[in-house]
Amino acid sequence: MAQTVGIKEVARAAGVSVGTVSNVINRPQMVAEETRERVQAAIVQLGYVRSESARQLRAGQSRIISLLVLDMANPFFVDVASGAERVARAEKLGVMLCNSAQSVAEEADYLSLFAEQRVRGVLITPADMSGRNLAEFRRHGIPFVFVDRVLPSAEGCSVSVDDVRGGTLAVRHLLEQGHTSVAYVSGPMALQQCRDREEGARIALDEAGLPPSALHHVEAERLDVTAGRDAGARLLGLSPRPSAVFCANDLLALGVLQALFAAGVRVPEEMALVGYDDIEFAAAAAVPLTSVRQPAFRMGRQAAELLLEETGEDAGLHRHQRIVLDPELIVRDSSLRLRR
Repeated sequence: MAQTVGIKEVARAAGVSVGTVSNVINRPQMVAEETRERVQAAIVQLGYVRSESARQLRAGQSRIISLLVLDMANPFFVDVASGAERVARAEKLGVMLCNSAQSVAEEADYLSLFAEQRVRGVLITPADMSGRNLAEFRRHGIPFVFVDRVLPSAEGCSVSVDDVRGGTLAVRHLLEQGHTSVAYVSGPMALQQCRDREEGARIALDEAGLPPSALHHVEAERLDVTAGRDAGARLLGLSPRPSAVFCANDLLALGVLQALFAAGVRVPEEMALVGYDDIEFAAAAAVPLTSVRQPAFRMGRQAAELLLEETGEDAGLHRHQRIVLDPELIVRDSSLRLRR
């Protein structure tokens, strides 16, 4: 079993005191050049690596922030993580990236781990919409910021997108293409985003003077491609069949697209399709996918900035903020009805 080399071993090898080694590591300008070089040579020879956990205990603050997302298989969350990591890296902090897999129980386990590790702060897209997991986590006094969720500013910071507007943009576009019957394929309706996007879809129908029955709701168990394929199969069984589909995210839309292709249904000639998130694969689909773009990288970046502001030297000046970003409709072939 490998043995850990400590500061005492370095001091012994260099023929100096433990305090001198500590100064070389933390305050090298205080040590004479010859002594500093001797200590540094001993560090290299012995393979010494300082204990970051011990340093953090002395400093009283971790250099790790945690990011807990619903599904790391979704490229949307990869972009969120990239934005957060860019901010953390600039401040010489690390990011612990975790995946709740949309599970309330796994989310609770991770929050418990974050508390045990006394991380600096947490960026979270919560799976537990009851708030019980976070109510328990609050007791530890570790700051957190909601990502892709709205949190009342009195309770903490949040960075999200106006999903009601996003749903309105998507369905308004389909109605402008001449469709009068639209299916909404959502993930679990316990998720606020899914409810908000449906609300936006219904606003677009109301604007067009169409009845609520013009929107057919198909709820998927998860927000992934497999669930989208299953939802697509159910869509094909509807009678009468809607001529357009709005999906709560692009992975669902890609799954629906696969199901339609397998059944020989042409997109967009027989059924138009709109997704949400505008992940990289949307433009590269067999039929390029129209999608509501969320500024995922910016969302992650701004959330991390808020968290570092709340945990930094000027934390006493921090005021909780609720930032809501605007979505953008990106139109591609999947929703454009051919004009005759």
